Amino acid sequence: MNISDLLSIERVRADIEVSSKKNLLETASELLALGSPALTPTAIFDSLNGRERLGSTGLGGGIAIPHGRTAGTRRPIGAFLRIAPPIAYDAVDGNPVDLVFALLVPEDSPQDHLELLSKLAGLFNESSFIEHLRSAPADTILEAFLDAEQAEGEASK
Repeated sequence: MNISDLLSIERVRADIEVSSKKNLLETASELLALGSPALTPTAIFDSLNGRERLGSTGLGGGIAIPHGRTAGTRRPIGAFLRIAPPIAYDAVDGNPVDLVFALLVPEDSPQDHLELLSKLAGLFNESSFIEHLRSAPADTILEAFLDAEQAEGEASK
């Protein structure tokens, strides 16, 4: 599954202001619930927050990938948020976070969950991709994910 398949324009936000990690997870939960009547922001928040209690999903370098599993969805769903100004997140390097990809997967899909996290970590390991996300106009962020995946696919041939 491609990361760009998880996103829709309605679940991409740029330069939003959030006051805390909790507020960020609430905002991400609302975005993940869009277009999915079986999902509620509260249930999603509980899943994301429960995972955060196990350890921070802040990767370092200003990037976080909060993720969770729920019985309320049949397919993985993603949301991307670019935060301005960055917020404290308890990331491994102690730096604030400004790029967030929230991921929600079906409860019975642990393998998909791991594969998607691995794919996201790979994308966010590319400095040119990160810089592009930080500077891209809001309406081109979804396209940036598609372009990065195409480049990754061509590089692996």
